[in-house]
Parts: sequence; C-alpha cells; structure tokens
Amino acid sequence: MSAESMANKVAIAIGAHPDDIEFYMGGTLLALKKAGYDTHYLNLASGNCGSAEYNGGTTRSIRHTEARRAAKILGAQFHPCITDDLEIIYSLDLLRRLSAIIREVKPNLVLTHSPQDYMEDHTNTCRLAVTAAFARGMPNFKTNPARPAGEYDVTVYHAMPHGLCDSLRRRVIPGAFVNTTSVHKTKHEALTAHKSQQDWLDISQGLSSFLLAMEDMSLELGRMSKQYKHAEGWRRHLHFGFCKAEADPLHEALGKNYSINAEYERELGTTPC
Repeated sequence: MSAESMANKVAIAIGAHPDDIEFYMGGTLLALKKAGYDTHYLNLASGNCGSAEYNGGTTRSIRHTEARRAAKILGAQFHPCITDDLEIIYSLDLLRRLSAIIREVKPNLVLTHSPQDYMEDHTNTCRLAVTAAFARGMPNFKTNPARPAGEYDVTVYHAMPHGLCDSLRRRVIPGAFVNTTSVHKTKHEALTAHKSQQDWLDISQGLSSFLLAMEDMSLELGRMSKQYKHAEGWRRHLHFGFCKAEADPLHEALGKNYSINAEYERELGTTPC
C-alpha cells in the first residue's frame, strides 16, 4: 500500500434510506473497519415514508434512532440525513449539502448504490455521491455549509442493485467480490436494528423478510464468487477526475478477502481504462 493511501484510510458509505447501507454495503464497511479504516455512515433520506402505521414525523424519528443504532453496530460514524424519502432529486441544493459532507470527511473510498437499480432514490443517490466526490477539489464550487476544497484521490465503488438486475430486468454482475463471511453475523445484527421496516416492506414491496432477502443475496454473491460463503459485489467507477487508473483501495485493504470477477472482465471485451 502506498504511503498516500496509508495516510488517508477513510471510507464513507452513502445510501438512500435507513437499512440500505446494511443491506448492500454493511459487510464491506465492517471489513474496512477491521482493516484499519475510519468509516462513516450516511443515508441521504430519513425513511419518513417507510410506515403504514405512523405519520411521517413519527416514522422519521423512529428510523433515525434505528439508523444510529445500526451505525454503532457497524462501528461507523453516523451522519444525519439531508432530505426525505422520494425527495432525493439530483438537485443543486442536495449536491451542495452532500459535497460539504464529502469535504469534511475527506474519504479516499466511497461506497454507494449502483447506477442502475429498481428505484430512483437509489440511482439519484448514486449520481449525487459521484458528483460530490468529483467536486471535492473544485474551490469554485460552493458547498452548504461552506467547506474548503481538497486535493486527494478518491475511488468510488458501486454496490449491486437489488435483485442483481437493472430496472429493465437485465442481469448486472459485479466487477469484484468482497468476502463478508467473517462479518456476516454483525451485518445481520445491524440490519435487524431496523425493526420498523419488516412489516412495511412486507406490505409495500412484497419482501416476506428483508433479512431473508439480504441472506439470499449474500449467499448468491458468494456462489458467484466461487470462493466465499457470503459476499458483496462491487463495480469500480471510472478513474478520470477521481484517482489514479490503477487505484483499487478495496483490494489493497482486504487482500485475499477481495477477488476480481473474471466474467466481468471478459464482458468488458477490452482492457479496461
């Protein structure tokens, strides 16, 4: 590992709603924590629409408490949400606010949603996270609150979409796998902290158990890896404007618990940029 990457071992997970980080990224965040990273946890939306029982204000409060508890289980620094459900719009206001958090945290590694997913809160979170990371070193872009720009490399990784397919039902495969077997129990515990979500997801999305859905996705990615029992899948964002072409801090941090997906490399058809 380079001296530069050793000096800036900071990762932030940016999800759309409370429970998204735990579901799609929690194992990797835990693995990075074990590897010596300073880890941060941010859901853009409050989760206020996630109830058929309580009003928005009560639901927002419940989900805030649950998210704080989950972040503590993951060992990550909690950052409060900046908007409400279905209001994650690719807008200047949210971009300025998220960019301020990026400049404050100064991550060299960003974990966020897939650019393709089943709902726009996820895909818009991805877009905002990518642009906020890109704008970290642009002093003429003003954040809210004001934060100074900084020059450092950041590598962005995209989690797998729900169901491992895009919104048009096409298969999406990971570019790399992270072995989450040793931290799976803690990941499960962190997701369980979102107790208010079980009945809501049963009603709204037909998920008989979001815990079982997470388990199935984790095991499926483990099977796809051909190495691990439980895994999370990642695709690395193109490096232009973010980091060096060869930068892969997940690989550097996790070693044998990180593996490149040869099928993904073949599907690229050419040597990646």
